[in-house]
Amino acid sequence: MELIKVSARSVPKLVAGAIAAVVREKKIVEIQAVGAGAINQAVKSIAIARIYTSEEGLNLICKPAFTNVDIDGTEKTAIQFITEVLPIAN
Repeated sequence: MELIKVSARSVPKLVAGAIAAVVREKKIVEIQAVGAGAINQAVKSIAIARIYTSEEGLNLICKPAFTNVDIDGTEKTAIQFITEVLPIAN
């Protein structure tokens, strides 16, 4: 599964474009964020990506979870958003 890491300085429109591109091809992507600022940018990115994919008849959903990541030798807790596409129900 493709991994997109989001920081507090990430630009939501750019991350949204990356999310949309991956889910169009692979139907699923993992997004990771550590810290409040990064989580905020990730959520905004997912919301924007939903707009991009809905125009193509795809329903972007995400399942948040906790995960541990190693950053410079220190274990941190990250929020993981497993994001996938489903067809839009009519």
